[in-house]
Amino acid sequence: MAAASNQPDLAPLLPHGELQALFDNIWFVQGQVKMPMRMPAKISRSMTVYKNPVNGELNLINSMRLSEQGLEALQKLGPITNVIRVGGFHGRDDLFYQRHFNAKVFAIQGQTYSRSMDAPASVDDGYMKPDVWVSQASHLPIKNCKLKIFSSSNPPEAAILIEEHDGVLVTADSLQNTPKPDKFVNFPMRIMMRGFGFWAPHNVGPGWVKFAKPRAGDIRSIMEYKFNHVLPGHGEAVIGEAKMKYNPVVSTRIKGCHE
Repeated sequence: MAAASNQPDLAPLLPHGELQALFDNIWFVQGQVKMPMRMPAKISRSMTVYKNPVNGELNLINSMRLSEQGLEALQKLGPITNVIRVGGFHGRDDLFYQRHFNAKVFAIQGQTYSRSMDAPASVDDGYMKPDVWVSQASHLPIKNCKLKIFSSSNPPEAAILIEEHDGVLVTADSLQNTPKPDKFVNFPMRIMMRGFGFWAPHNVGPGWVKFAKPRAGDIRSIMEYKFNHVLPGHGEAVIGEAKMKYNPVVSTRIKGCHE
């Protein structure tokens, strides 16, 4: 009889769309994630893929497990080398890429890996650890980028500014763009998330504000960066005039957010 494995289970494969080429060396894919709730709660999420033009390595931001066909298309772009976790509530598929592709996982200092809504007491209690802890001063394996860490967020949250194509800002839960439910959102969550204020274009993530409690000034500081596009962890890509589109909600009073 085979010995039981002590390795944690991988998160299951869920439906997703096709990789979209947005810019040179940047792709985007939308899919589904199951929330760790008793009810069948499924919403949409997004992954950004950045190919380093210097060495051809792929960097997955907001990693999403892909089907065999999706992985085949992904590997045609280059070797899957790095996974970068920016969202405190994201990261469920980091283990898949670490285990199956020996990808190096980067995570913001203080983030934990949990299968439930409640974060573990320490990183040692999580089901995995990253290979590299990242701070504001860290260098990422992405050419021409800046890292923005929202220091008041608990769990830690970040965004990556790729200083190409007039500025491409990659976010997780901070800046979202979900004007309406898409095909990856099931019926219960279409109703529940409507009352939660989730269905809105060019929005600050209401769930992030409620549970991570970032300060408004910390959120507004993102507008100090120069960007023209936003690739969010939830919703559609915002291509062109993104800073102007987010300015109305970011620059005014952010609902539920302390100054």
